[in-house]
Amino acid sequence: MNRQTSDASSRNVHEHFGRFAAVASGWLGSTWAFAGAGLVVAVWAATGPIFHFSPTWAQAINTGTGIATFLVVFLIQNTQNRDARAINLKLNELIRAMDKARNQMIDIERLSDLELDEMQATYEKIKTSWTERQARTAASTAEK
Repeated sequence: MNRQTSDASSRNVHEHFGRFAAVASGWLGSTWAFAGAGLVVAVWAATGPIFHFSPTWAQAINTGTGIATFLVVFLIQNTQNRDARAINLKLNELIRAMDKARNQMIDIERLSDLELDEMQATYEKIKTSWTERQARTAASTAEK
């Protein structure tokens, strides 16, 4: 299989999973999903006396919730990744569109932690300077 076919196949799989994840996360976050999960737990609890609260009965809910949790973690991560990417793209567009914005801020999520720490320190200095100016301005207007 050549590289172009592999890339197209990979993109197709990612697109299908992305659509599936979006639909699944939308449904799993709904009231109906919560009600369904509550119903499953209620039915499980109600069947306890029938199965004499056996270890197999207890293991059934443990296994089911473990598998569901494992799968839902990946759906949640996919949704978070997509949302974060969309938000970053929107912010990038706002930065690009504003005349006074610093274009260096575009794609800063790709910087290393050290570079982000340096940038944060710079903005903390700006904030401290602004706060001190505001305090001086408030004090001078209070004196008048």
